[in-house]
Amino acid sequence: MAHPKTRISKQRKHKRRTHYKIEAPNVIACANCNSPKLTHHICGDCGYYRGRPMIAVAAVEEVAIDEE
Repeated sequence: MAHPKTRISKQRKHKRRTHYKIEAPNVIACANCNSPKLTHHICGDCGYYRGRPMIAVAAVEEVAIDEE
């Protein structure tokens, strides 16, 4: 295994890791119902993607009720 010759200080370690940070998700408003949704994802409220219906939201709700 690799063994460092000298100790890396906390300051030097933190300087190297400045770019390791979490980014906020890219949330936009749905074009159909204006609810917040992730980009390139189907809207969870109305089931539309790029102006077209992809899933029937009522059918999804019925399945969730049947499972309980």
